[in-house]
Amino acid sequence: MNAPDPQLRDRIEAAWKLVEPDRLTELVVGMVDIPSPTGEEAELAGWATATMAGAGLEAHYQPIDDRQANAVGRLRGAGTGEDLLLYAPIDTLTVGDETEDVPWVGPELRADMRPRAEVHGQHVLGLGASNPKGHAAAVIAAAEVIARAGIPLRGDLLVGLGAGGMPTNGRLTRGLTRRNAGQGAGCSFLLEQGFWADHALIAKPGWAVAWEEVGLCWFEVRVRGTYTYVGSRHRMPYRNANAHAATVIDALERWFPEYAARHTDGLVAPQGIVAAVEGGWPRMAAVAPAVCRLTIDLRTSPRSTPADVRREFGAAVDAIRVAHPELDLDWDMVLAIPGTHTPQDAPVVAAATAAWEEFEGRPHEPIVANSGATDANILRSRGLPTARIGMDRIGPDAPLPLDFPAGMNVVDIREAVRLTRAIVHTAVTLCTRERGTS
Repeated sequence: MNAPDPQLRDRIEAAWKLVEPDRLTELVVGMVDIPSPTGEEAELAGWATATMAGAGLEAHYQPIDDRQANAVGRLRGAGTGEDLLLYAPIDTLTVGDETEDVPWVGPELRADMRPRAEVHGQHVLGLGASNPKGHAAAVIAAAEVIARAGIPLRGDLLVGLGAGGMPTNGRLTRGLTRRNAGQGAGCSFLLEQGFWADHALIAKPGWAVAWEEVGLCWFEVRVRGTYTYVGSRHRMPYRNANAHAATVIDALERWFPEYAARHTDGLVAPQGIVAAVEGGWPRMAAVAPAVCRLTIDLRTSPRSTPADVRREFGAAVDAIRVAHPELDLDWDMVLAIPGTHTPQDAPVVAAATAAWEEFEGRPHEPIVANSGATDANILRSRGLPTARIGMDRIGPDAPLPLDFPAGMNVVDIREAVRLTRAIVHTAVTLCTRERGTS
């Protein structure tokens, strides 16, 4: 895409001047301080709706049920251009409650794993402060400054803040009952309810533009044994399902890198893990169960269908059976979300790339070997050409060293400012041009 013309440049810079670190800090703190685990985003959606309305957007609270909701906003254009959806999820991967998170996140909740914001100079720490809430804050801030700058838009600028964006099925705690609360449920509902655009830009981690990403298939493997008692181990036939499951886990963990190597291309390097093991009664160590269940997440290339991946996984299980004829097991695919791709020359990808190059002063360099999935798959699969852009990782001056949870839960406000400006650049470029122009 060519450099912006002088009038477009003036409009972008007018909005850029209104991007304030203090405002982004305020938005992040406000979002972190409202807990929003998957299935319980309603309070945060209400806050975001009021925040967008206060900034001059047409804002609506979009309930999904009594505890889950989206927040949507719109800046109307003249109707002669194309519409752009700025999207970010608002639910956190973990809950921020010891009763649900510990011991799986560690022996205790660190400060960054709690839904209470702490400001440390240029950083904000707290559950989801970067992913997703820092990215959602950048989306809100971008729409705010475009509205304040009074930029005449030809197409509508839409903001979608979606519930249920994390890779989880519904939590069955605290009275929650819906199983379809995650995996892009809010994004899908938002589109079904007519909140639609010509292009979409999703804000998720990674300071580069992405036009494709992995999907995911989940599998349940059931390894069977004999329900038996420790006092009878030496007197009766003995087949320990948990011990046999260990054989399966070891074989799968050695197969996953081979699978990844076969499917690494473009921007993706799809990985796999054994995510959960369930076998027996912790309260009753005297007995071994008749079955041990394994849950597997296998990421998928945009160039593979779930049917392809299911057959490939089945071949791997068959090979394990041949190598270990003593095993008795069966399996099913229990979830499938295909990976997706937007053409690299699509207008939203070109506009986002031009914004990135504006900041970097060099040709765009995508991040490759990705294995993370987002609601971009929902947007693309419904027909919206979608680009992804986000923030870089925290650096050595952050209040916590970088690890997986800190990467989710600590945001550098300087990065949030840069992301906001990149979103503004992309949005103004697309929403001020006449429909049908390239």
